[in-house]
Amino acid sequence: MSECIFCKLVAGQIPATRIYEDEHTLAFMDIGQVNPGHVLVAVKKHAANLYELDEVQAAAIARACRKIASVLKKTFDPEGLSVYQANGKAAGQTVFHYHVHLLPRHAGDGMELVWPVKNPPREKLEEYAAKIRAGLA
Repeated sequence: MSECIFCKLVAGQIPATRIYEDEHTLAFMDIGQVNPGHVLVAVKKHAANLYELDEVQAAAIARACRKIASVLKKTFDPEGLSVYQANGKAAGQTVFHYHVHLLPRHAGDGMELVWPVKNPPREKLEEYAAKIRAGLA
């Protein structure tokens, strides 16, 4: 993916403040630091989104996120941690290379994620669940 900024970053073609690396993942400081300790964890092999990850990548990024989150908690003592990942433009994805934001949080830090709660009736939830279960079968 010669035009992918994260592929270039993984390849060392552009600078990044790297904090962790293993065979499948690379973690680095987000240049847009919402709060101190805001880290991005990306897969090394290009996958545009969650749907394109293979099982090995999915497991590796989950392990890396957990490891780094533990260090963020000890290092920055946040009141909370937001774990954010978007898939597709409609979801807010701006870099189309799979990555996860680990964002230490503090009350009143100005970061909010709000969505309209629609509260469908239980029957509608059961209908949605049946469709998902059928897809899993």
